[in-house]
This record gives sequence, C-alpha cells and structure tokens, in this order.
Amino acid sequence: MRDDICTIPISEVFEPKDGCPICRMRNTIESRMVEYILGAAMMEPDVRIKTNELGFCKDHLEMMMKGKNRLSLALILETHLDSVKNELFKKSFIKPSAKKTAYKAARIEETCFVCDRIQWGMERLIATTLRMYANESDFRRLFKDQECLCLPHYRLLMEEASNSMDKKRLSDFSADCNNLAEKYLSELTVDVNKFTKMFDYRNAGGETDEFDRAKDSIERAFAFLTSRGEM
Repeated sequence: MRDDICTIPISEVFEPKDGCPICRMRNTIESRMVEYILGAAMMEPDVRIKTNELGFCKDHLEMMMKGKNRLSLALILETHLDSVKNELFKKSFIKPSAKKTAYKAARIEETCFVCDRIQWGMERLIATTLRMYANESDFRRLFKDQECLCLPHYRLLMEEASNSMDKKRLSDFSADCNNLAEKYLSELTVDVNKFTKMFDYRNAGGETDEFDRAKDSIERAFAFLTSRGEM
C-alpha cells in the first residue's frame, strides 16, 4: 500500500479555525482510508491480506456500510469472513482449548485495519506538527489562533510534546495548549449551564436569544470529551 495515503499537509489542517485541528486531522485520514479501502485498495493484494487479517471495528464498518460501493465492501467481507472461519474453525487433529479459541476470537474483535492506519498516520503528522511549532514562528501563530483543543487531543499533544520538545519550547507549547483547551472548556461550561436553565419554569416566555448558543451544548460537550462530533 502506498505510504502516502495518510499524508496531509499540516497547513491544510490548521488553516480553518473551526473546532479542534487534531480532530480535523484524524477525520481527514479516516475518510481517506475508508474511501481508499472501498476503491483503489481492491486491486492491492497486500491490503487485502491485511484487511482479511485485521478486519474492521464497529465504527469503521458502519462508515463503509454508508458508502456507495457496496460490492467492494461485500468482496472485502467475503474474504475476511473466510479468514475468520479458518482461524477459529479450521479442522485439526488437536482440538484447541476453549481459552485459546476465546483469545483468537478476541483478537479478531479488537483489531481494525482502518484504526491501524489512522494510528500510523497520526503518529507521523503529530510529530510533524510539533516540529513545525518548534521551528516556524508563522505556524506558532497559526496554532495559537485555533478555536480549541478537545480533551483527548489536548492530552495527546501534551504527551508527545513532553517527549520531543526542548524545555523552552515545551513551556510555550504547553501554555498555548492550556489556553485553547481551558478557554473552550470555560465557555462550554457556561453554555451547558444555560441549557439547564432553559428548563426552569421561571425562564418560560423569556428572551430566547440568550439560549441560542446553549441549544447544542450537550453535543459540543460530547465532542470535547470524546473527540467525536461537531465542536
């Protein structure tokens, strides 16, 4: 498989100022991989070998089911199911123990080709992001101007930066990450509080403009806490 399938120009990710940039990074890789698997990957034997072995998690299987190429998905599932059958129910003179069989089944459930490739791509793109922050003043300004960082990606950036940045640059980067996450969290907390007050009878018939931004605060809280959804 082409190693550049997960490549995204970092500037492409950070130019918009809408939500968490690392979520955009992950979502772009994810959508490219799903499109690739149902398209060009059908003609690549090495990819089919890996999809047969790893299969797909629930979330990514659902994404593929929503795609247009149902025939490609059926062909992929056909050979994956054969692989599962061979792994679990292959005839043998030595009958495997229940514990060993359960372990094999668990491995099939827990692996996903798309998750594996997203992880591969994210590791490289996060490393590039940190290098750009360390070396390019224009990118540091672009990073500071983002709308927010979700909690999982705030944690990811802080972890990776602590392992690769020098102390001076790490201090600046940590401060920027803290500002992006804390500012959004403070605003989100206010909006969720406003949402709860919408159900107070004392506010019935009052001005609705105050609560407009609060209406989707539960969805935005979900996105902030999980990195999934619209922030």
